[in-house]
Amino acid sequence: MYEHDERIVMTLDAGGTNFVFSAIQGYCEIIKPINRPAVVDDLNHCLSVLVEGFEEVKKHLPKLPVAISFAFPGPADYEHGVIGDLPNFPAFKGGVALGPYLKKHFQIPVFINNDGNLFAYGEALAGTLPEINRLLKKHGSNKIYRNLLGVTFGTGFGAGVVINNYLLSGDNGCGGDVWIMRNKKYPDMITEESVSIRAIRRVYGELSHEKKLSLTPKDIFDIAEGLRMGNRQAAVESFRELGEMAGDAIIRALNIVDGIIVIGGGLSGAAKYILPGILNEMNRHIGTFTGDSFPSLQMEVYNLTDVNELEKFLQEKNNTVEIPFSKELVRYSCQKKVGITVSSLGASNAIALGAYAFALSHLDE
Repeated sequence: MYEHDERIVMTLDAGGTNFVFSAIQGYCEIIKPINRPAVVDDLNHCLSVLVEGFEEVKKHLPKLPVAISFAFPGPADYEHGVIGDLPNFPAFKGGVALGPYLKKHFQIPVFINNDGNLFAYGEALAGTLPEINRLLKKHGSNKIYRNLLGVTFGTGFGAGVVINNYLLSGDNGCGGDVWIMRNKKYPDMITEESVSIRAIRRVYGELSHEKKLSLTPKDIFDIAEGLRMGNRQAAVESFRELGEMAGDAIIRALNIVDGIIVIGGGLSGAAKYILPGILNEMNRHIGTFTGDSFPSLQMEVYNLTDVNELEKFLQEKNNTVEIPFSKELVRYSCQKKVGITVSSLGASNAIALGAYAFALSHLDE
């Protein structure tokens, strides 16, 4: 979908430190990205930087772009392009009509969304989902996955849901918001308190009794790897606990979405320590007052980052049954399967591709 589309969309990676401008055509970045220092506390200066960045991109394009599309932090009214009060962008205090402003200047449609949504959309249309379906077909399977839950681990806990190529935005723009789900370990807290960079640092500090609050998640990962001095057991456990807490939220979302799960974001580099916590949680059982026990998911969970698990996932296990009082046979899909994997695109690239596809899908409506 859109692999051979000739239309060009200008994109932006809006970080708190840098604004990175680029352009995509047919799922390919067609120019060298342009970096500008982010301006977070002066609205006029910030808007000037955004306009200048996109103008610079436009100069390098072989033809006129059809839209601008990018992720920007919330809270926001993304449908109308209005950015709300952002803790890290005080320039937007009171709400700023960023989308309409850029549309008025460039005279082309402007689409803004959050990074969790666009990450999931990029993975669903140009990353994990089509790759899994390609592998299934190669192995002779008729199974096609159409739904995807994309989750990101970083400064916060983000997510997006794609159902049959459609991004779930929700009537209030809150679709896929897992960050605010109830925390399994601390029921009065949001899940993000245990699934974020700050959670890794907090848990490591609690378990190690060290007071080096300046440690980064990379430092803690290096301790887990034995590459840096520190409490290795505490480091490993801090990532495992994050996985357990994320797994609890994923279960709740997956019982509605029923699709492939892909994880990304800055902390996904520690997936080898995070995935065990997620998988153990997803495979737990829950009960009833009568003593019955059920898997927390109706689907069998496969770790697609493991070669052996991937091979089992790709194997078709279908039977045929007779239509009553007939010799005719029908296929019986007797095994329910779901897979979890790590983004091979990388969050930044997936978000850009998601922004591109999001713009084109709306233009085609």
